Amino acid sequence: MKKIRLALLSGGVSSEREVSLNSGKQVFEALDKDKYDITLYDPKTDLKQLVIDADKIDAALIILHGPFGEDGTVQGLLDLLDIPYQGAGVLGSAMAMNKLVAKRLYDGAGIPTPSYLSFSMNEKIQPSKIVDELDLPLVVKPACAGSSVGMTLVKDESDLQDAINLGFEHDDTLIIEKYIKGIELTCGVLGNDELEALPVIEIIPGVGHDFFDYKAKYVAGETNEICPARIDETTTKKVQELAVKAHQTLFLKGYSRTDMILYNQNLSVLETNTIPGMTATSLFPQSAQVAGYSFTELLDELIQLSIKEHTKQELRRST
Repeated sequence: MKKIRLALLSGGVSSEREVSLNSGKQVFEALDKDKYDITLYDPKTDLKQLVIDADKIDAALIILHGPFGEDGTVQGLLDLLDIPYQGAGVLGSAMAMNKLVAKRLYDGAGIPTPSYLSFSMNEKIQPSKIVDELDLPLVVKPACAGSSVGMTLVKDESDLQDAINLGFEHDDTLIIEKYIKGIELTCGVLGNDELEALPVIEIIPGVGHDFFDYKAKYVAGETNEICPARIDETTTKKVQELAVKAHQTLFLKGYSRTDMILYNQNLSVLETNTIPGMTATSLFPQSAQVAGYSFTELLDELIQLSIKEHTKQELRRST
């Protein structure tokens, strides 16, 4: 059987570069070398070589996180180069990466999400008015950062301005939303047109973490993750339905993972990830494992989904 010539993209230029490199290394190790002839590309240094090699590439795996990787920019380049890739295209990637756009689309689709305000860097922001409208505690986060980078949980009004300043170090637009304390859940979705909602994961950040922050995500032992989540069947079904609805609302393909909070039997969607963490112990692969996919089989499935979806892209090309 002829091997698929696969481009594996990891690294990049965002604040999540090291996470991406680590994920890329584990993905490389898990890929079946009997099926794939793999070439590694770091967009920070290798974009020119990727363009040169384009006609020798059958498919790409994008293992990038944050701006200039998860936001549609690399996806657009691969579209121009006529290279299939896993996951969302330019439109879905851009909308999901921008949490403000995503929340507005959630609102329009009737997907519950925490109350929020948004601000650009050139606006005059009055912390007291924000507290009056949303109350405390609050979550301040950059609109287009991932992995909880630049995010702060604010419990006292006196800390709000510092949180705003930190957020603006990572983006020119901020979201300030009502903090909801509850059970943190996440649910993966797999597929292009026929969607499979994966088993729900319950996330329990360790002592010292008020939410699933950067350290809780990436430092071993900081978080306890339970799959399937310890919730009843009815709630599980609602979580899975919301994950699928969020996936469809943002025009996603291939796979996604949507994070939620369960409080007083109510669910609230926080955000949807278009390139979930892809180490063997990351949340999406954990859930896929419970659903019956080994890490290697999951990667195979994502690559096949990308090739199938790419055939539709050909309809947009002039002959």
